[in-house]
Amino acid sequence: MLMRTDPFRDIDRFTQQVLGTMARPAVMPLDAWREGDRFVAEFDLPGVDADSIDLDVERNVLTVRAERPEVDRDKEFVSTERPRGVFTRRLFLGDTLDTDRIEAQYRGGVLRVTIPVAEKAKPRKISVIDAEGNGQAAIEK
Repeated sequence: MLMRTDPFRDIDRFTQQVLGTMARPAVMPLDAWREGDRFVAEFDLPGVDADSIDLDVERNVLTVRAERPEVDRDKEFVSTERPRGVFTRRLFLGDTLDTDRIEAQYRGGVLRVTIPVAEKAKPRKISVIDAEGNGQAAIEK
């Protein structure tokens, strides 16, 4: 059986949930990496309804907003450690990403956002034309 703790421990626990710690960041932990021609970010959002997740892109800033419902006030809780309410996290995106083609999916409490690298940022071959007319029409570099 769980037992209630002293109020100072509860205040300390609440502070850690809101502000986070070095070992455990607050509310919406994130992993991000590059995978070929795309950038992938995964946000941990357990207990969040997919309908409450909102993604916005303005200029090069991706904003993720999610809401975990409040606890039922009719119940007498022994412990409520999971943060509740509205959470927001912002990612500052580079100019090399194509923000018009962002995709997102939510499964198993994890929001996965995929952003492709912009075509203009991908390496490409440039043809060099032989201006002296020595028999070659173009040279690939």
